[in-house]
Amino acid sequence: MMNAAVSWTMADRLEELGHISAERIRLFPAPGTATVDDLMDANTHCKPLCELIDQTLVEKAGGFRSSVVAATIGSIIGHFVSRRRLGLVAGADGMFRLLASTVRAPDVAFVSREQLPDGKFPTEAYPAFSPDLVVEVLSPGNTKAEMSRKRVEYFHSGTRLVWMVDCVNRSVAVYTSPSAVRILNEDDTIDGGEVLPEFSSPVADFFTDLDFGRE
Repeated sequence: MMNAAVSWTMADRLEELGHISAERIRLFPAPGTATVDDLMDANTHCKPLCELIDQTLVEKAGGFRSSVVAATIGSIIGHFVSRRRLGLVAGADGMFRLLASTVRAPDVAFVSREQLPDGKFPTEAYPAFSPDLVVEVLSPGNTKAEMSRKRVEYFHSGTRLVWMVDCVNRSVAVYTSPSAVRILNEDDTIDGGEVLPEFSSPVADFFTDLDFGRE
């Protein structure tokens, strides 16, 4: 009897990855055979940044607008966390090994002190734990199915809070599970829930730089 994987096509792989564009798939190593070492080599020598998803190297969707918003959010969270010595805040090139065959690079991630091995800074390039808070800023190349898969992976791996940030509508979808969501707009204030008690910020502050030069 033929192994089902033998008859797989690139269309099957793209569907499994969330109906993403074929342009984002690296063909070397062959999809389904890539390792963490391959990911490290790719991110050292090539651009754009790749994630490892089911042993497949996938270029991370990005853009200038989403990058600016992610940097702003990282700065806001980082200032709060740093002053209280609560843990670490990483940017998009801070990657996490969620599963044996999957390494993700959230746009912003908060890792509490309790998550860190012995409370110390991790030495691995891709630490094998999940952030407490993940922020993903949507880029034009992202698909709904891709982001849904990401949420499932994060929560399955131990993440407790996920923010999906929409730069076009200037809103934040706050997830406390893969499907439990509330939408906050610019007139709202976002908080850190149980992950970052006492943290709060106007949602509008996340997007303030998008109005640069319009004053």
